[in-house]
Amino acid sequence: MRGLNASLARRWLSVAPRFLPFADAATKELPLGRLLRLSLFQVTVGMAGVLLTGTLNRVMIVELGVPTWLVAVMVALPILFAPFRVLIGFRSDTHRSVLGWRRVPYIWMGTLLQFGGFAVMPFALFVLAGDTAAPLPPVVGELCAGVAFLLVGAGIHTTQTAGLALATDLAPEASRPRVVALLYVMLLIGMTVSSFGLGALLEDFSPLRLIQVVQGAAALTLVLNLVALWKQEARQPALTRPDAPRPSFSQRWGAFSTRGRPARLLCVVGLGTAGFTMQDILLEPYGGEILHLSVGATTMLTAMMATGTLVGFALAARALGRGAEPHRLAAYGLLAGIAAFCAVIFSGPLGSPVLFRAGSLLIGFGSGLFSVGTLTAAMALADETVSGMALGAWGAVQATATGAAVALGGGLRDGVSSLAAHGLLGEALTTAHTGYGFVYLVEVVLLFTTLAIIGPLVRTAGHRASQSSEGRFGLAEFPG
Repeated sequence: MRGLNASLARRWLSVAPRFLPFADAATKELPLGRLLRLSLFQVTVGMAGVLLTGTLNRVMIVELGVPTWLVAVMVALPILFAPFRVLIGFRSDTHRSVLGWRRVPYIWMGTLLQFGGFAVMPFALFVLAGDTAAPLPPVVGELCAGVAFLLVGAGIHTTQTAGLALATDLAPEASRPRVVALLYVMLLIGMTVSSFGLGALLEDFSPLRLIQVVQGAAALTLVLNLVALWKQEARQPALTRPDAPRPSFSQRWGAFSTRGRPARLLCVVGLGTAGFTMQDILLEPYGGEILHLSVGATTMLTAMMATGTLVGFALAARALGRGAEPHRLAAYGLLAGIAAFCAVIFSGPLGSPVLFRAGSLLIGFGSGLFSVGTLTAAMALADETVSGMALGAWGAVQATATGAAVALGGGLRDGVSSLAAHGLLGEALTTAHTGYGFVYLVEVVLLFTTLAIIGPLVRTAGHRASQSSEGRFGLAEFPG
């Protein structure tokens, strides 16, 4: 494993540091090679995200003929486990074990859950679509698919929460927010690579090919997460001894909630995330139904969004390195998102795939700025005693908002489209574009609302910056 660390480090160090987002997160205690190996768990999470919200939702809607509302519910099911991320973070902070590990047991259990969910998922989808030799009641397919999606969701949330907490444990306090941000860069790299790979593998779609691809993803998840975990967390039996005192969840939450203004920040995270992700299961069907793009072309949209997010991460890294205020970065991301959804809305009536792709890229860019800004702000509220809880709270709100927004987006699209098809919205709106356009308009409203809520946080942080921005005019100067 030392050889693998050294090889990774040599390859990355051959690239100029200015081209590596958050490369300065590496320290003597946590070298770049070891950090990049640890980040492999984020690559598997990114691959799972592409499968769930990109490739599989397109396959279920278009190739398998599953209703959009049911697909939205299935994709949103993994988010039911999201609120437990706070508890997972707390439990990993205070885990008691004679082996001396706090984070490893949770990461490994999450990996097994991901593996199990993906192993059975393709068969569950065929049962859901009614593609079986013997006819089965619809509820059987819905139950099987629901269990598969829930297993993957539970695995993602468990692995990611404990993995991010482990990274903060290994990194010195001053570099922890940037280490976590680098891990999110790796998440986006995993999404980008997976999107291109899955798009190429499924270009010639067949049931057998779907089984091979999804189960191959299950095996790859197990291997990469095992490599990521190997010799990362030192055993500390004195810290995890069974008889050690354990604070209650309410005590730890009370300590966290007194730092800064976490309630307003978490509200910003929830609304902003919903504004960016309500379209998650609609963007690819929109490209296929309205702009008539192929399966491979629509799958590449996820790669474009991930690339835009990676660019946002890189610019955020540069700005944070120069002392930028994280709430202000998040606000700039919201503004980019508003422009992006306007581009997507107009791409349908104009019949412009180029404008649609540009909007998709800009959605990712705005989301990247917003995610890094809010994550860095959340990490500023934590210390070594509540790092797992802080990351768990941020992740729980983000993931829960994502799930609720995805489900609501699918329902709104189907409902508005049905009204439009029956002429209840007027003759001018009896088109397939109406349902999609309404959802994108709701997202614009949500992003504007988030801008209003984040304003006081920018102003408060600006006052703490010892007048370094004196003479400038920006979001902090608007009334909150």
